[in-house]
Amino acid sequence: MQAIFGVIFHFIGGFASGSFYIPYKKVKGWAWESFWIVGGLFSWLIVPPLAAWLTIPGFTEIIKHTNGHILMLTYMFGLLWGIGGLTYGLGVRYLGVALGSSVILGLCSIFGSLIPSIYYDFYPKEGKDTLSILLHNHWGQMVLLGILVCVLGIVICGRAGVMKERELSVDREVAVNNTEYNFSLGLIVAIISGVLSACFAFGIDAGKDMANEANNIWKATHPGQGEFLFQNNVTYVVILWGGLTTNFIWCMFLNARNRTFGDYLNKKTPLTANYLFSALAGTTWFLQFFFYGMGESRLGNGPSSWILHMAFIILIANIWGLVLKEWKGVSRKALATVVAGILTIILSVLIVGYGNSIKP
Repeated sequence: MQAIFGVIFHFIGGFASGSFYIPYKKVKGWAWESFWIVGGLFSWLIVPPLAAWLTIPGFTEIIKHTNGHILMLTYMFGLLWGIGGLTYGLGVRYLGVALGSSVILGLCSIFGSLIPSIYYDFYPKEGKDTLSILLHNHWGQMVLLGILVCVLGIVICGRAGVMKERELSVDREVAVNNTEYNFSLGLIVAIISGVLSACFAFGIDAGKDMANEANNIWKATHPGQGEFLFQNNVTYVVILWGGLTTNFIWCMFLNARNRTFGDYLNKKTPLTANYLFSALAGTTWFLQFFFYGMGESRLGNGPSSWILHMAFIILIANIWGLVLKEWKGVSRKALATVVAGILTIILSVLIVGYGNSIKP
């Protein structure tokens, strides 16, 4: 039953992540960097401590009494994760939207789900699933199979995206800009982005002592009620300080270069609506990790949690693409390919969920 709830929580988190950008489409008259950092202030600075305050009494004391090395390591992984998000745009620029997104998310899925398990093979830690454990147990083999199926689904979705770009480019010239397309450079950037984007999973692991402390406090006051659903909320506060640092510096640079500082007070734009939609987008974005933490408390911070998180993001994003008719005008073959990719990702989720359900 815990595994089922874990999958449901991850689905809700994936839905939030796959949907958060929609409110940004309602922002009028602002440059990207302006609405991105306003939403980001809610994503990385305002909502995380609010969520921690609502769910973990005394969370500031937990952070205050955490070893400085752990805090710095958790923050640094957040910083690297922020860089991964920024280099995502470059990967898409040089490889195209479909191919770039598929390569980056695929690499992020693989690195984020497997590297911690490989790490714990060399540096064992109590309660952590190593790659050896996964390989030598039936439930672990099912989880690894689910990861492979998920990667296959990502590849299929990427193939569908390439087909779409080629077909639409004939009439609308919206495919990859041939003057910027650079597979070699794009692949290098995509690898960097995929690895660094996976650092969020590493940050959760690095700050696990904070989550454990929150969990211990919960168990002391709620005996017999299992693992604390919201234990990771305290860790998010520190990780997202790192993400805020990276994105704030970059957005301020763009504001200065593009002379868009005036956006924040521009009365010619619907200021109230712009701030509200940006805040809604930023809050929705954070909810992905709020529910990720709930799912992780049921499934553990092993390969299962991260791969389910990534799979649901890709799944929901592609479904939104169908709902918003982004695939209108493409051939049946391209449409059938993206549907096949979505179904493959759903299958991977079921396999991973099954693997966790039979875990002793």
